[in-house]
Amino acid sequence: MTANIIIRHLGKQQYADVWKRMQDFTRQRDTDTTDEIWVTEHPPVYTLGLNGKREHVLEAGDIPILQVDRGGQVTYHGPGQLIVYTLLDLTRLGIGVRGLVTPIEQAVVATLARYGIRATGRADAPGVYINGSKIAALGLRIRRGCSYHGLSLNIDMDLSPFQDINPCGYKGMKVCQLSDFTDKINLPDISEQLVSQLVSNLGYTMPKFNHGT
Repeated sequence: MTANIIIRHLGKQQYADVWKRMQDFTRQRDTDTTDEIWVTEHPPVYTLGLNGKREHVLEAGDIPILQVDRGGQVTYHGPGQLIVYTLLDLTRLGIGVRGLVTPIEQAVVATLARYGIRATGRADAPGVYINGSKIAALGLRIRRGCSYHGLSLNIDMDLSPFQDINPCGYKGMKVCQLSDFTDKINLPDISEQLVSQLVSNLGYTMPKFNHGT
């Protein structure tokens, strides 16, 4: 078992603002800094990963495009999508990137199972899928043994912007959301279930909750 962790519920925030805060937090942290998980939503934005190819954005329209420092290709963020950022000291946890990806995916799978939904990961394409359609995307950055960026889970949102990209660089990849399978949609409840499962999977002992900062 490992140390405590802080859970911050940020509310709806501009992507660029939270991205800068993640970079600053990771740059300034030291070996005694408590790990954190940030929960948020973003206004509409496309993000391209470090090696992201602009050709995977087929038609952006009025939605801004940001080139960012996570792994992966292009994805879309928007209202009704749950964002969970993992600001963790992987060296202290004794895990590598795969040791973080697997608990994240398993937390999503377990959360969806509470709604009677069977979901799985894929070895060839990180994320979580339901009958071949992607419901959750992962993108991480590791700096000096510490992670930031994280997970997006589609809950109840406008999925049409995904039609204007090759999601995660895969042409024709189908995307789905929780509301396709159930009408029991409560974003705060789903957030609590997912984060609690993730904290448990990673072995933290004493989560502390902080709202609105």
